[in-house]
Amino acid sequence: MQQFNFRNNTLNLKVKKSPLAVRIVMFFFAFAFFIFPLVGTIVSVLTGGGLQIGYFIGIGIFGLMGFYLLRVSLWNTYGEETIEILNGKVIYEASYGWFKDGKKETAISVPKYSFKSVGYEEDNQAVLKITDGESEVESVVKMSMEQLESLLFILNK
Repeated sequence: MQQFNFRNNTLNLKVKKSPLAVRIVMFFFAFAFFIFPLVGTIVSVLTGGGLQIGYFIGIGIFGLMGFYLLRVSLWNTYGEETIEILNGKVIYEASYGWFKDGKKETAISVPKYSFKSVGYEEDNQAVLKITDGESEVESVVKMSMEQLESLLFILNK
């Protein structure tokens, strides 16, 4: 699977999907962290236990954990980065499928493309780096060295 697409000075990098069983478990726990505290609070109030401040604290903590796990689940399923390479600047945006991060604009006058090895050495994976000496943009999408070398060949044309 080719993880990149470069057209009209716009580079799209796609995340390699994690195994289906892992994604199912992650989505289950993400939604469980939202639903179970709410259901527990409703059941406690209906059975006469009353409404207590601890319920709101639990809903808040588990809601934050559920949101983070949902974000990781969506990234591992639909994750995509868009990098626009324009004159004097680079615009980076991460898309999670259901929502997107804000655009980050970095002033890079003369972009130089390289890679940074990540993970275990035997995995042969790296991420793309765009720099001009002062500022840099680093991708999050891990790609095989072969794909990254072909991408660098295209970008350096």
